[in-house]
Amino acid sequence: MATSPSSRRIERLFHSHPSQDGDGVHIQRIHCFDGELDPFLMLDELGSDRPDDYIGGFPPHPHRGIQTLTYIVHGGITHEDHLGHSSTIQAGDAQWMHTGRGIVHSEMPLTDSQGLHGFQLWLNLPAQEKMSAARYRDVRSDEMPRLKNEKAELIALGGSWSTPEGESVSGPLDALAGSGGVAHVRLEADGQLTLTAPSETLAVYVFEGALQIEGESVAAGQLARLSPGDSLVLASPTGAQCLLLAGTPHREPIAHYGPFVMNSAQEIEQALRDYRNGTFTD
Repeated sequence: MATSPSSRRIERLFHSHPSQDGDGVHIQRIHCFDGELDPFLMLDELGSDRPDDYIGGFPPHPHRGIQTLTYIVHGGITHEDHLGHSSTIQAGDAQWMHTGRGIVHSEMPLTDSQGLHGFQLWLNLPAQEKMSAARYRDVRSDEMPRLKNEKAELIALGGSWSTPEGESVSGPLDALAGSGGVAHVRLEADGQLTLTAPSETLAVYVFEGALQIEGESVAAGQLARLSPGDSLVLASPTGAQCLLLAGTPHREPIAHYGPFVMNSAQEIEQALRDYRNGTFTD
């Protein structure tokens, strides 16, 4: 006998909190290094119309054991790293970085008439990839496919997204850790978007307006981890924007120290030794 599809509901709400990083950059942060959002570790929202809040940027710093995904809504970010990559992304663009064994990079903010607004997401690498070679990629806005209806739009950065009616798109970032998927959703007032949602981990971060998911509200600055199910219905009476995060958990131990995420304290200590003695990126 066929079973009826089940809609995903809010299982837990995470609240972003103000923080600073880099050279005094003001951010709103959600971090989860206990595996509850596996394979996702952290989401930073950068948003201000005051240059003093972000203009110092993120001077050169190392990473090991993760991927980062930076997505810009307004303004821009210029990236440079020890591998010789140098590029700038602007509104609608994304930068993906597979840090693997190690990368040293800087990120310097740019502004436009609406200031700076963007996100950086950390994804955990599985143990077998933590010491792999570093890689980097830019993705431009016009490379990202869309799903649309009259009052809703989904922009696919990575992963596959589909509707019950059979419409489907796949984002250009096809190497996100944990078979990850990331999408930007815009809903107009009284808009609704229904998606098939097979990924084990599924979360929604609202950054404008408020969303309704199965009768429960998610406000701007909140991230909802969703229950198991077959479909996801997003609705908003007033209009909203959000990020969707989907992936498969690694279910591995997580050891975290600053920009390093490994599987054990011993591996963290090795990362620190490598960085101090100059062999970090060898």
